[in-house]
Amino acid sequence: MRTAVRNTRTLRTPGGLSVRADVRVLAVVGALLLATAAASVVLIGTGDFPISFGDVLRTLAGNGTAGQDFIVNELRLPRVLVGLLVGASLGLGGALFQSVSRNPLGSPDVLGLSQGATSGALVVIVLLSGSAAQVTVGALIGGLVTGLAIYLLAWKQGVHGYRLVLVGIGVSAVVTAVNGYLLTKADLVDATRAVVWMTGSLDGRDWSQVWPLLALCAVLVPLVLANARGLRMMEMGDDVSNALGVRVERVRMLLMVAAVLLTAAATAAAGPVSFVALTAPQLARRLTRSPGPNLVPSLSMGAALLVTADWASQRAFGADQLPVGVVTGVLGGVYLLWLLVTERRAGRI
Repeated sequence: MRTAVRNTRTLRTPGGLSVRADVRVLAVVGALLLATAAASVVLIGTGDFPISFGDVLRTLAGNGTAGQDFIVNELRLPRVLVGLLVGASLGLGGALFQSVSRNPLGSPDVLGLSQGATSGALVVIVLLSGSAAQVTVGALIGGLVTGLAIYLLAWKQGVHGYRLVLVGIGVSAVVTAVNGYLLTKADLVDATRAVVWMTGSLDGRDWSQVWPLLALCAVLVPLVLANARGLRMMEMGDDVSNALGVRVERVRMLLMVAAVLLTAAATAAAGPVSFVALTAPQLARRLTRSPGPNLVPSLSMGAALLVTADWASQRAFGADQLPVGVVTGVLGGVYLLWLLVTERRAGRI
């Protein structure tokens, strides 16, 4: 207890309000933001036409050559911004699901939301031969429908954490089978297009993907943070939260809708990028050593993970560039196995 008090400071705003802040959490968030900014600049300079760190900064400030301006601002900056927004959305969505379910396995990847968004995209690609914009809308609708189905199936006088996870795993299995069926019905061209989308990639992303995702995050992130106090209280149990004045079901529904929207929008923008939503909150909590949902650290960690994974996908394998979803899938799968072993040894599963 004394450590928690020592690491907490009271900050006073110009309006006279006082806010208690954990110094370690602030330091971790600051370090993550700096690392993310540096990785983003390095990523912008990476490619067939490499640009130095300093030249990238000068170009972003408006002092680059015409060629550098086109490469940085038109080709690479939108890709990096989509990566940052997707990573932040997945990190925040994963933190919300893990906090609501009170389970470290309560991730959109495990619960089937990413697979549901994939189903929506596959329906548009395979059955409707839709455009890229229509695929995005289909993925968003698929994720929302899957999230609603999981919530309704898991409801029984409230939503219990393990019941939510178990129902999500079952829904994920069903939706995965549907995705396989849709692929068997596709012709060669549509099947190839679908498989490329299902891998999860930031290739070819432009400003048309940046603005909708940025607008959604601008609405949902403040909404989620405004309910962070209620979410933290809910981790103590529904009875305690009700006694403290938290409208549990209202807050839970609101935050789950926000988490589903964040996950579905991220999947619609970049495809199903695996395991970022699972690993980002866990890594953030280990760095901050702070109880509670750790929403801002998880958001920052998700952005840092995705831009770093995108750089690795372009540089770590020589001339063979991999989709970012392959890198996150391999690393996240190893982390999931380690997490399962740890939870089993602790007697929680």
